[in-house]
Amino acid sequence: MLKGMSMESLQSPRGFHDIFGEKNERIKKISLALRTKLIERNFQEIILPIVEYAELFQRGVGQLTDIVQKEMFTFSDSKQRLLALRPEGTASAVRAYLQHKLYTKPWVKLFYEGPMFRHERPQLGRYRQFHQLGAEVFGISEPYIDAQLIEILWLLAKELNLEFRLEINSVGCKVCRPDYKLALIEYLHSVKDSLCQDCLKRMDKNPLRVLDCKVQTCQEATKEAPFAINYLCSDCKTHQDGLESALDSLGIDYVINPRLVRGLDYYTRSVFEFVSLKSSLTLMAGGRYDYLVEELGGPKTPAVGFAVGLERLAEELSFEVKEDELILVIAFGDVLDYALKVYKHLCAPNRRVDLIFKPPKKGLEIANKVGARFVALVGQEEKSGSFFTLKDLQTGFQERIELYSLKETKTE
Repeated sequence: MLKGMSMESLQSPRGFHDIFGEKNERIKKISLALRTKLIERNFQEIILPIVEYAELFQRGVGQLTDIVQKEMFTFSDSKQRLLALRPEGTASAVRAYLQHKLYTKPWVKLFYEGPMFRHERPQLGRYRQFHQLGAEVFGISEPYIDAQLIEILWLLAKELNLEFRLEINSVGCKVCRPDYKLALIEYLHSVKDSLCQDCLKRMDKNPLRVLDCKVQTCQEATKEAPFAINYLCSDCKTHQDGLESALDSLGIDYVINPRLVRGLDYYTRSVFEFVSLKSSLTLMAGGRYDYLVEELGGPKTPAVGFAVGLERLAEELSFEVKEDELILVIAFGDVLDYALKVYKHLCAPNRRVDLIFKPPKKGLEIANKVGARFVALVGQEEKSGSFFTLKDLQTGFQERIELYSLKETKTE
């Protein structure tokens, strides 16, 4: 232990974790598969900053959301401006869309990947630092684009052999939501004695969030609550019908969950979630947010997007990701220069190669400990003859591999 350091200070903080080994391989597989699908559909990557002004999330995500009230990591800079580690990616993507005047284009399709931060209680599938891969589409109001985003996630779920259920709903718009909110508030007041303290605070200003509460008594109390999908205006009803028709055309199975509202204030009309049949956790989710660009100072812009929690999704995978088989170069004796040439020669795409300087017996013990499939033995004899001895540790078979390309050739 380093002098003056406690055991606690040598541990990662609660809710922050290292990702390596098989879990890292799973996350890379998910990321590559999803990135490939997005790029094929004309999405461009944007790398967003980890730190934003806290006001962006207060205005964009919503003052009454758990994220803003309880979960943001905030701090002040030297000028006492309040900054926040980003808790989600959509508000940052909208900020970038406005800052760089991307609204001058007919439409914009972006995706991003990176860490998000929420100061919530760590539990299964939830961390204080977690990684998301998200996608956003600006400038298209038709429901076909909602269906295309859902299809991307549907194809990903099928490729990963996930056991899931796709749930969709509509939460209405500024036209129809006021009447629905009045009806919901009236109902919630009739059952307020059964609601938790958080829902009592939300009840009048943000009543839809009560339907999203995970407290059992709140879920029981709202079983007979009115639902937004029964209050839709004609435009929202047309959009919902169009989404369902598009999903039917794409051969995508779904269920309508009238309780589905999502946890952020900016959602309008379409919302959707891919729910695990194994853990009941939400694996991938998104929806439409047609007012957010305007509310943050931009022009009226329809928008829709999704986010995938990479750690949570990785924990759901039912298969083992096999790493590329390792070749360990074991060098012994005065062979440094030649061993490096062998190492360089063996390095190739989709192949893992490593190098150690140890006597053969010790080197073989290490190879077994690190899970190497092959070893390449390089000693003075191999150096003199410009070859190395390749051994398969599973079968015991070994052979001499000559490297004519490494021999010096004389020119006239």
